[in-house]
Amino acid sequence: MEQKPFKLANELARDCIHLGDFPLCRVLLMNDRQYPWFILVPRRADVQEIFHLEVDDQQRLTRESSIFAQWLSDSYSADKINIAALGNMVPQLHIHHIARYTMDAAWPGPVWGASPAIALTQEDAEAFALKLIELHQLPGFVPA
Repeated sequence: MEQKPFKLANELARDCIHLGDFPLCRVLLMNDRQYPWFILVPRRADVQEIFHLEVDDQQRLTRESSIFAQWLSDSYSADKINIAALGNMVPQLHIHHIARYTMDAAWPGPVWGASPAIALTQEDAEAFALKLIELHQLPGFVPA
């Protein structure tokens, strides 16, 4: 049986910037300057839940998420790393990785719905470019 090709959900394509890919996951940056907010999306068609993935992909997802979360924590000196797969608004399986600070606008609550997104600026992009150099060194990551 032929597998359907992976297609990124329209909402994620609209709201995020594609940074690159791990062997399993597409790595996205949420276009919101209020938080270092990234999303990992397994590149598998029609997957809504982690348990829908094959066992090998479940394990790969866990590894890629852990590697990414460690980089996020180290790079942003966060007080807490939030990792979540909700899917209430976008059913495609996607895992949020957000660096949180006790002084951020939504602390201690969730970032969803706390305030409207504020688009990244050119200055944000330039500062982020330095972080990308570190991201590109993660095992298996291939820049977009």
